[in-house]
Amino acid sequence: MTDAADLRRRAAELLAAHPPADTGPLDFLRARFDAGLAWIHFPKGLGGLDAPRALQTVVDAELAAAGAPDNNPGRIGIGLGMAAPTILRYGTDEQKQRFLRPLWTGEEVWCQLFSEPGAGSDLAALSTRAVRDDGGDEGWVVDGQKVWTSSAHQARWAILIARTDPDLPKHRGISYFVCDMTDPGVDVRPLRQITGEAEFNEVFLTGVAIPDAHRLGEVGEGWRVAQTTLMNERVAIGGARIPREGGMIGVAAEDWRARPELRTHDLHQRLLKLWVDAEVARLTGERLRQQLTKGQPGPEGSGMKLAFARLAQEISGWEVEFLAEDGLTYDDWTLRRPEGVDFTGREAGYRYLRAKGNSIEGGTSEVLLNIVAERVLGLPPEPRTDKDVAWKDLPR
Repeated sequence: MTDAADLRRRAAELLAAHPPADTGPLDFLRARFDAGLAWIHFPKGLGGLDAPRALQTVVDAELAAAGAPDNNPGRIGIGLGMAAPTILRYGTDEQKQRFLRPLWTGEEVWCQLFSEPGAGSDLAALSTRAVRDDGGDEGWVVDGQKVWTSSAHQARWAILIARTDPDLPKHRGISYFVCDMTDPGVDVRPLRQITGEAEFNEVFLTGVAIPDAHRLGEVGEGWRVAQTTLMNERVAIGGARIPREGGMIGVAAEDWRARPELRTHDLHQRLLKLWVDAEVARLTGERLRQQLTKGQPGPEGSGMKLAFARLAQEISGWEVEFLAEDGLTYDDWTLRRPEGVDFTGREAGYRYLRAKGNSIEGGTSEVLLNIVAERVLGLPPEPRTDKDVAWKDLPR
């Protein structure tokens, strides 16, 4: 059984063989993966040691103290938080060997081709089609449109769900694929947001050929596979580990301490409540991560994502109000296509605008409330009249 002492020994051996000062960042990350110190709870040979997930912090602390490079998780968050656990659970041995190493080292960025203009909250209503290539069994041809795709302008690979049988009810006629974003027929177009940036994209798929070897799970089982992705996505968005008074509440607290001339009793009371709420959410996240060490994420992650969205919007709103006219300043409205989202390194105006998307992305708050009600609290589900109707017969 791998313990903390063993992990410290392995980290010391890695650092001795590949000193960070003398080793290129990519070479070091590759060596770390091969040593099983990437994500230690993954199987041996796939960047892990079959070790307890809770001990990952031991490795991270040892390497950070030595000045070792990280893999820039903010840039490759979709790959780390969504694609990797899905590939690990449903991928073939060949798929795991091909995709996981360059995913973790950041050599290959991933995006998520799920939402569509007519299938956002009701994702299972998606209409992107995947049909057998000339009726054979060597591959698929995909046509359709996806939207709100983060990092599509940087991505080499995408996790994709498409309809493979329109004669079945909407949840049962979907299959799950890995799509090469460099293939002919993949057209990525920027979507400018309220922040002025084009962090999101829309993606048009026209006759895109996907080999059957890039299918995850069985044909028609895509919705079940997608649930693994979605559960991990909500944990990745709402369950990130932060220190006490970290994240956006930390920025708000710093503003309060630095600008005593702007303080009022009402703003003080509201900040105290937000601080307590943020700390409760942080501690709840710690408990959720402890649960993850015992197995796959469940619907509880939806609750964490709900709390994250609400707090981000309330804290950023408080900050703009507290800073008065200074809270309305904005650095640059030029169209940019950033690598990720920075909720703490930008000005208050950016945080306020960007937080508006938190209750939409990764599952709308309304949908997540239903998930918590039905799957966590056990309340009666809402009536679903289309549950057993063939997708092709649904009104659109």
